[in-house]
Amino acid sequence: MMTARQEASLLDFEIYLKKKNLSKNTVTAYLGSVRLYFSMYRILSVENLGRFRSYLISHYRPSTVNLRIHGLNRYLRFLLEQDEEAWLELKDFRLISVKLQKRSFTDAVISNEDYETLKRRLKEDENDLWYFVVRFLGATGARVSELVQMKVEHLRLGYLDLYSKGGKLRRVYFPDALSAEALAWCERREKKSGFLFVNKKGRPISSRGIHCQLKHYAKKYGIDADTVYPHSFRHRFAINFLMQFNDISLLADLMGHENIETTRIYLTRSSKEQQALLDELITW
Repeated sequence: MMTARQEASLLDFEIYLKKKNLSKNTVTAYLGSVRLYFSMYRILSVENLGRFRSYLISHYRPSTVNLRIHGLNRYLRFLLEQDEEAWLELKDFRLISVKLQKRSFTDAVISNEDYETLKRRLKEDENDLWYFVVRFLGATGARVSELVQMKVEHLRLGYLDLYSKGGKLRRVYFPDALSAEALAWCERREKKSGFLFVNKKGRPISSRGIHCQLKHYAKKYGIDADTVYPHSFRHRFAINFLMQFNDISLLADLMGHENIETTRIYLTRSSKEQQALLDELITW
């Protein structure tokens, strides 16, 4: 049971995280980590934090353990920024993440062939709404939370500007061909303004709704559903960009990454791509 003071601190921590422009899911996960800790320990101390790490390791998968640890470490950083003198004991302390076994390939990303097939089949079925959902995700590298904010007005500008609560600008660009095609779609529907991707009630489609529908169409068209989800198209955009224009620094800017190390994951090829490359290169 958290104390009133801890609850107040957690509310301040939530505001702090949102100002850092973290995703809604990350904010929720970090807050959950702190709540879990205080459900087990009333006092924040080095000893208790060590016990908490041991508990996480014995009860969760390594990726979940690290997410919880990142949340606690971020909370410690927040407390020190608020009042360093009150938390001197924790000034140089950080929970250590557990090591994850890294794979040299990523297979949970839609292939170019399947991406093109999905677009083609949706177009053939005159399912314009979901054709453009896939098209925008794959051609802009947008997050699904950014996709649902796109409007007809942004198509005319050629980009969507998003500002974090800290005032940082993130610009999502629309290629000319995509803007022209989408504007023609809007004209056919006599839609002159407002959100592009709406449900039957005229409200923006939810992120969950997009996730579920993409899975539905993957199964309908015989595409591996494990590779079809919103972030998969963002990953595909990044891989295709690097294949055409090998500038990881520019890609980091386009993706909205603060740290270029986050962008390096897109340098990893899938096992099928690795096999195809070896088949082409190795002739001895």
